[in-house]
Amino acid sequence: MHSKLSKINLNNYKPLRDVIFDSLREAIIAGELKPGERLMEVQLAEKMGVSRTPVREAIRKLELEGWVVMTARKGASVANLSVKDIMDVLEVRAALDGEAAFLSAVRIREDELKEIKNIEALFEKSVEKGNFQDIVKKDVEFHEVIYKSSRNDKLMQIVSNLREQVHRFRIIYTKDYSITQNLVKEHIEILEAIASRDAKKAQKAAYAHIENQKEAIVKSIKKT
Repeated sequence: MHSKLSKINLNNYKPLRDVIFDSLREAIIAGELKPGERLMEVQLAEKMGVSRTPVREAIRKLELEGWVVMTARKGASVANLSVKDIMDVLEVRAALDGEAAFLSAVRIREDELKEIKNIEALFEKSVEKGNFQDIVKKDVEFHEVIYKSSRNDKLMQIVSNLREQVHRFRIIYTKDYSITQNLVKEHIEILEAIASRDAKKAQKAAYAHIENQKEAIVKSIKKT
C-alpha cells in the first residue's frame, strides 16, 4: 500500500497545512495511524519533507474535527473510537441506507442495476482472494450506486457528510474474513430485493446490513 505519509507534493494548489491535513486524515482513515498513536511533529515533518509549522497547524485542525486529541505532557494522538461514536454514526447510517434502498428499488435504472450487479460480482471475487483494499473499494462502490439511484439529493448530501467517519469503521470490519463473508450474503439480499422492485424488503435488508456491522464493530473494538 502506498503510504499517505510520503513526501508532500509542494506544487499542490492548496495551502500546505491543508495538504498535510488531508494526508494525515487519510492515514487515520486507512489505519496507517492507529487510535492512540502519538503524532510527533518533528518525525512527521521529516517524513513528509516539510517544516514543523504547517504540520502543527494541520494537527490543530485535526483536533478541531475530532480526529486527534491533545493531552497534557503527551501532546497529540489519534482519537480512539468510542462505542458511543460508533453507535451514533451507524444508527444514522442504518436509517439512511434503509431509506436509500427503499427508494432505489422504486427508482433504479436498468443500467444502474447492471452496474451494481457487476460491482457485487467483483466484491465477491475480492473476498475470495482476501484482497483487503479491493474489498473496501467495492463495498464503497456498491453502496454509492444505491445512494445515487435513490434520486434523493438531500439524502446523498447527508451520507456524504458521514462518509469519512463511516469509512474509518469500514476499515475495521472488512479486516475480518468471517465478517466479509456475511457482507457478501447481505449484499446479495439487498441487491435481489432492489432488482425485484421490493422496496420494503430492500429497506429491511439494508437496515439489517448496517445493524449487523454495528454489532461486529463494537465487538472488535472491545477486543482491542
